[in-house]
Amino acid sequence: MDARERAGYRDPIDPAPPAPPAILGRTGELDRLGALFGNARNGVGTALSVVGEPGVGKTALLDAAVGRARGIRVLRSDGYEAESAMPYAAVQRLGAPLAEHLGEVPARQAAALRIAAGVDDGPPPDRYLVGLGLLSLLAAAGAVEPIAWVVDDAHLVDAESLEVLAFVARRLAAEPVVVLLASRPDPRVQLVTAGVPVLELGGLDQPSAVQLLNRSVRGAVDPLLATRIAEQTGGNPLALIDLGRAFTAEQLTDSTLAPTPLPVGERLEAHYLAQVDAIDHEAQRWLLVAAAESTGDRELIAAASDRLGLTTDASGPAERAGLVSVRRTVDFRHPLVRSAVYNGMPADDRRRTHEALAAVADERGRADLAVWHSAAAAVGADDGLAARMERMADAAGVRGASVSRAQLLTRAADLTTDGTGHDRRILAAAEAAASAGAVGLALELLARLDEGRLDPVGLGRVLTLRALLALFIADHDGVVGGAAMMLRAATLFHDRDPELEQRALLRAFDYTLTAEWAAEGVSLPELGRRLADGATVADGPRSVQLRAVAAHILEPYDVAVPLIREAVATIRDADDAQLLDVGSLGVALTMALWEERLCIELLERTLQVARDAGVLRVVDTNLWLLGHLELVRGDPAASARYIDQVRELRRAIGYDAEQVVNASALAWAGAPVELVEAVAEGVLATGFAGAWTIAMTGLGIREIADGHYRDAFERFRPMVERNFLQVTYQQLPDYIEAAVRSGHAAAVVDELARLQGLAAASGTPWIRGQAAKSTALMADDAEAEASYLQAIEHLEAATAPADLGRAHLVYGEWLRRMKRRREAREHLKAALAIFTRVEAPAFAARARRELEATGEHVPHLVAGDDGVEPLTPQEGTIAGMAAEGKTNAEIGATLFISVNTVDYHLRKVFRKFGVTSRKQLAERLGDR
Repeated sequence: MDARERAGYRDPIDPAPPAPPAILGRTGELDRLGALFGNARNGVGTALSVVGEPGVGKTALLDAAVGRARGIRVLRSDGYEAESAMPYAAVQRLGAPLAEHLGEVPARQAAALRIAAGVDDGPPPDRYLVGLGLLSLLAAAGAVEPIAWVVDDAHLVDAESLEVLAFVARRLAAEPVVVLLASRPDPRVQLVTAGVPVLELGGLDQPSAVQLLNRSVRGAVDPLLATRIAEQTGGNPLALIDLGRAFTAEQLTDSTLAPTPLPVGERLEAHYLAQVDAIDHEAQRWLLVAAAESTGDRELIAAASDRLGLTTDASGPAERAGLVSVRRTVDFRHPLVRSAVYNGMPADDRRRTHEALAAVADERGRADLAVWHSAAAAVGADDGLAARMERMADAAGVRGASVSRAQLLTRAADLTTDGTGHDRRILAAAEAAASAGAVGLALELLARLDEGRLDPVGLGRVLTLRALLALFIADHDGVVGGAAMMLRAATLFHDRDPELEQRALLRAFDYTLTAEWAAEGVSLPELGRRLADGATVADGPRSVQLRAVAAHILEPYDVAVPLIREAVATIRDADDAQLLDVGSLGVALTMALWEERLCIELLERTLQVARDAGVLRVVDTNLWLLGHLELVRGDPAASARYIDQVRELRRAIGYDAEQVVNASALAWAGAPVELVEAVAEGVLATGFAGAWTIAMTGLGIREIADGHYRDAFERFRPMVERNFLQVTYQQLPDYIEAAVRSGHAAAVVDELARLQGLAAASGTPWIRGQAAKSTALMADDAEAEASYLQAIEHLEAATAPADLGRAHLVYGEWLRRMKRRREAREHLKAALAIFTRVEAPAFAARARRELEATGEHVPHLVAGDDGVEPLTPQEGTIAGMAAEGKTNAEIGATLFISVNTVDYHLRKVFRKFGVTSRKQLAERLGDR
């Protein structure tokens, strides 16, 4: 049997199979599935998750729907227990018959698919890049013939394949593909497949249940009795069918008078076991082999049966009893039959069966399957087997299968006799789980450690992991104590692992920025001194970065600037892998220099590297940071586009996108102050004081825009007095403006001098413009104009649009007070145009009021008020990238969608703008 046959492929030139018998009571469900097949034939991708208890008819429903489908290529990739720890097993079975289309998949995605399948070597791919590759593969194959990917027993699918399956299901849009999966109610499946539409399959309605019972039983069943049985079984089709097979109508009537309950739900297993007990012993032993080899591999089952001394026709009685069917594969009538056989046999028999299966799997080169069966056969610890499982785990890690690696290492640890070796493997498993985002599993594994058996490096790794997991779950104590935890880890690494020590120190600084003034267990000076010491333990880029951060904390600004520039150069020159490891350090250092352009460039480059590698966790972080940075440099419209991308990304990975809220963006957009403060306080309750500060800064800027200067002054004063690194540097211009306009100019004389000193030391256009504007606000009228003009000149050379608009605004206001209305209008119009473009409504309203005060009539326009039908967030992103000249393939790889979906959205964008080319689109976007 070739790969296409194993996947369930039916060649379109073959005659259609006979129609399956109609299933009762599922007309609505079949119509719904039929509509999905119709969507696929019409080029619209959809997905559905069918969830129901055992025996409720999930498999029958899928089989009936597939049997009715026409003009569609059906691929099966069901879950098997024996493959549940084999990374990408289900994906491999799906991909095999589609291999001919691999050349149509973008190179990075195709490489990820090959590495995940173990065909090629290379950097471990992120599972989402594998998912995008599979989406592209399905789209390419679907262009030839619509595809239906059907997955039964999804709760038994390996972790990586399930993640990929869910990713593909959520990203289907303009692909001729339908994804159908069926599973028992399972929290893991529910979590992973969040965002995929669900069909909850219950029991049959009473008329259908009675009809099914009568169809199955021999003889006529009294209608009242049939109704009672339907109620007692909850309409469970399997229970009804098996009652009909096991009893006559007369026996059913008698059974209603007996105290024994009808076989339904969990009691079905006992019912099936009684049927197994009725066949001969050799057939029972063969059934156990088939039950233990859950993939149904007929050749493997036959070889293991022979090894156990069973005859070649041992399966006959089980087949005649209707318990199994033996064709190309061995299939049990229902999974409950299989579990009844397996769980009903003595433990020694199960162990010997798994030993035989392990031996024949080894003989056939199926090392992964052999290890799985060996583990099932193991009694107590087995260090040799544990070592084999660890090697298997390492192989899974090479393929990017971190969850499978964690599971295999955990089982290896359970088989390990030495306590130290056990904890070493459990710790490695916890780290693998955390790298995959499986936070709950990582925490469970950490709880299993005996930390008293760990060496100092192991204890340091535990602390590092605990600090990381605290951020994942937003644990307040862990977030505010993260920096102190990382310093303790660095101390444990000292004189043992210099690389880990320096990594831990840089992470300590990173966590300090997260918790900011709320950080506990370490002061900024203490942190600075420890970073300075850590810079000496090893040479290299991290040493340069540590010296720079230490100077940033401990030294005068003019002394720190050259060291910070040197550190920024190490980040700018880093290769892709190093860049992903830097984290947010580049943001802190570039913003300390007021190098906003370089900060954005580094973030965008990191974003692209992460997208190319499919590391969506880093993509998410960098999109979020870019959204914040655009607010800091005053472009709320650009920030909104990044926030929309965060929402879209989180939909792709199954998170609730509606929970993506940026409090500072709300402030810029004009949301009520009380709402912004409530959101910010909620964030602060989790320990993320840095995000709280950003929100409060946004509110302070909004209050300045609204003319509520005293409120802004009171909001900024405690934050400035707290004096936290570059965060405070960037608040100084707003604090000074609020103070001057609220009558507190004398209170900020020292702050102006400090800002002027920072500008002299840094020399970047952004801070020089801000310092000049603040100087103008504090100056006498006779001296102010030169500083206003300098501010505009410097800010025109920067990339901080709202600050340039604000410089035009305050200069225009000053000119109006000087009775120079014509000149005032010029600058106020420039300010209004900027604020409209960047979607800063409060500042735009202030500029409009000032313009009207000069006698100018100002139409009330808003950004995008050009007669063009509004674009959706995804359309806007695609339009912008297309206008920049990116190909559909590049756009798809960036947004984790298929080329088909890009083309679909781009055609809608062209229609809305009334253009026919990317060049025309770029021109239209440039005019907006």
